[in-house]
Amino acid sequence: MNIDLAGRVVVVTGAARGIGREIAETFAREGAITVGLDLRIPNDAPDGIDWRVADITDLEAVTRVIDGVVADHGSLDVVVNNAGVNAPGTVEAIDPALWDLAFDVNVRGTFNVCRAAIPHMKARRAGRILNAASFAAIVPSIASAAYSASKAAVVSFTRVLAGELGPWNITVNAYAPGMVPTAMNGFAEMSPEDQAERLGTLSLRRWEEPADVANLILFLASDLAGYITGTLHDVSGGKLATQAPWQAYELPDAPR
Repeated sequence: MNIDLAGRVVVVTGAARGIGREIAETFAREGAITVGLDLRIPNDAPDGIDWRVADITDLEAVTRVIDGVVADHGSLDVVVNNAGVNAPGTVEAIDPALWDLAFDVNVRGTFNVCRAAIPHMKARRAGRILNAASFAAIVPSIASAAYSASKAAVVSFTRVLAGELGPWNITVNAYAPGMVPTAMNGFAEMSPEDQAERLGTLSLRRWEEPADVANLILFLASDLAGYITGTLHDVSGGKLATQAPWQAYELPDAPR
């Protein structure tokens, strides 16, 4: 059984770097017509991706880009709302402007892209919408109220939209990456002790790679996932699947 995405038109937001770039490159390698949407085109932009520029918090700009993609490529099959920002800080100390930014990008940006894509997908009575949540939407961390709340909002938004678009055979799902070292979170720059503490919360004790997320997205975008909608998919390596996953690594017969 093969995942066949050849010729599908896919838009990936926040595609210039990190997880978004891996998702876009993975779709391109699978033969999809891949559109990378970001605030700017990266200097090292890979071949095989149709790069477009827009601020996803601007509905008019996003609509122009999405309409242009359909005009140029003839359809819109998959949207991956990957773009997002972090907004660290305790509730007492966070700058309200940073709180607003988290919701503007993570929630309003997702809303804008969906709003622009829906008419095109409805016209074809088919489509896949995939929204980036986070493990923080499941179990939030201290000093992450803005980020966690915005990603929890994405999960509820995804479920509502899945219900609204079911009659048109359009599926809508969210995905929750765990600990992928990126410029946004700085995991790779932490001290060895801090890294070990975080890795100890995983059933699969290794940092998540962008490809782990991209592979899930590829499946959810395919015909194989046609009966999956309104769900949140945890792709975190079993983060906190049990109360103390590190204990398994201390068992006498555990690999060393």
